[in-house]
Amino acid sequence: MLATLLFAPGIIPNYLVIQQVGLLDSYWSLILPVAVNGFNVIVMRAFFMGLPRELMEAARIDGAGEIATLRLIVMPLSKAVFAVIGLFYAVSYWNAFFNALLYLNDATMWPLQLVVRSYVIQNATLSDPLATTAPPPTESIQMAILVLSIVPILLVYPFLQRHFAKGVLTGAVKS
Repeated sequence: MLATLLFAPGIIPNYLVIQQVGLLDSYWSLILPVAVNGFNVIVMRAFFMGLPRELMEAARIDGAGEIATLRLIVMPLSKAVFAVIGLFYAVSYWNAFFNALLYLNDATMWPLQLVVRSYVIQNATLSDPLATTAPPPTESIQMAILVLSIVPILLVYPFLQRHFAKGVLTGAVKS
């Protein structure tokens, strides 16, 4: 996993693999290549290594098997790390437009960020044939589109913020 962080493949080998597998022009071309992130695996491993071993031993003494220990002890304690990893994936998918630009030729399949890019970077305009007044300035439309693209992440983050605080306090030990 650490090697994937240090030596990332280039754009051309990634594209050739996606093409060879037959994933061009499909949503799977956006999901599968980034399904497992080395950094997120390292974060989860560090969290699980930091869980108190005494809890697992107490569960074994009480007669719980491996599955019961995982389900009843480890998973409830892991809500914070799952929330953090989930937010990392959500933000990275939300902001990713380059892979969609490479792998999706059909504009109807583009994610929101690629559509936003076409409006902001390429200066595409929104035209309304029924409008009786002059359209607003192009810069105003561009900024409104950018603000609207930020809103979903801003709405999700406050609900996950409490898990961030729990994640920081999980390893704290009272003396």
